[in-house]
Amino acid sequence: METKTAGRSLALHLTGERTVPGIPEENYWFRRHEAAYLALLPHCAGATVLEAGCGEGYGAALIAEHAARVLALDYDQPTVTHVARRYPQVGTVRGNLAYLPLRDSTVDVVANFQVIEHLWDQAGFLAECRRVLRPGGKLLVTTPNRLTFTPDSDTPLNPYHTRELAPSELDTLLCEAGFEVEALHGLHHGAAVRALDERYGGSIIEAQLDVVLGELPGQARWPDALLADVAAIRADGFEITGGRLDESLDLIAVAVRP
Repeated sequence: METKTAGRSLALHLTGERTVPGIPEENYWFRRHEAAYLALLPHCAGATVLEAGCGEGYGAALIAEHAARVLALDYDQPTVTHVARRYPQVGTVRGNLAYLPLRDSTVDVVANFQVIEHLWDQAGFLAECRRVLRPGGKLLVTTPNRLTFTPDSDTPLNPYHTRELAPSELDTLLCEAGFEVEALHGLHHGAAVRALDERYGGSIIEAQLDVVLGELPGQARWPDALLADVAAIRADGFEITGGRLDESLDLIAVAVRP
């Protein structure tokens, strides 16, 4: 999955897990994550936002277009250095999600996108989020839906994940951490991506995995037509709804600190 093309020197090293913009082979995952960011931007308007686990930083930069201030936190020092260099409009800090380096009640929003499934102590992290949020502040969480991401096992197939969550499990986890769940929605393929599902035998995801898993890392050979179709996907090719949660690809939660 770690191929090289011109211009990638500005991006972080591809791991197969971190989503990076501007790379055709990564575009499905990038746009899928971007769709969630776009849907949740209204909660960040005029706010002081902590993105806990910022990754490459494109999401923090998008939030910064609407928020009063954004602080992007990540444990990986090369990641923090990259974000500071590429997105100067975003504040950066290296820190552990188990102990957020902020004082109590200092931010309006904590954004945690595609991160909680990586954490060993999810309840401890949520307690930290509640601590740093002001009363009435919001926690925005997105995470793969266990029921569709790893449907046949309680053990994540993705080696980077420690615990994936079903809709009811995420809801319970948030409530037990002292949050009020304002919304719990699911992300699905919209009409444009469903058309690609039909074109590729029922699943555009499986078509991509067949390429990546069928070759040595860094040596994947993408069929031209498939790569062109993946590169053309846009964020509006996905839809977010409160219905059919168990069938959703990603879970999207908005939780409020009382």
